[in-house]
Amino acid sequence: MKSKYQCIAIANIRGGPISPKIKGVVFIKDVPGGAWVYVNMQGLPSYQPTKEDIAPIGPFGFHIHEFGNCNIGESDNPFKDAGGHWNPTDQPHGNHAGDFPVLFSNNGRAIMAFFTNKFKVRDVIGKSIIIHENLDDYTTQPSGNAGRRMACGIIKPYYNCI
Repeated sequence: MKSKYQCIAIANIRGGPISPKIKGVVFIKDVPGGAWVYVNMQGLPSYQPTKEDIAPIGPFGFHIHEFGNCNIGESDNPFKDAGGHWNPTDQPHGNHAGDFPVLFSNNGRAIMAFFTNKFKVRDVIGKSIIIHENLDDYTTQPSGNAGRRMACGIIKPYYNCI
């Protein structure tokens, strides 16, 4: 018998050495035709525009990555063990299943919800979510030139995902 309750997953996001104040949560819930994603972050750096040859900080690239590994590794280039963007159908960047809308810092907070038809919750359990330092251009291959990885969280079952 099919349960009337939908699978829900959670990723507790924590900042690394580049932005240690970031913390928050991402819930992913099965809905008809795809998944609903809810994001609540705090501690994001304030936006800093481009200065001469220095890239901006924010808005922030936001993606599902291949592996559920938030090992910090190199402090100046953390979370490499999460792998690349999750892209199960081998699409060009901008259309990866793991490509999410960017996060905007509003006095350090970002709250948003969106729908995606690119996966169901069970497809992403065990993957990681990464917040990048820069805006994702959704064009540069293979990862949108979104800069260093600031925060990471592993997607885990939360409710009714047995």
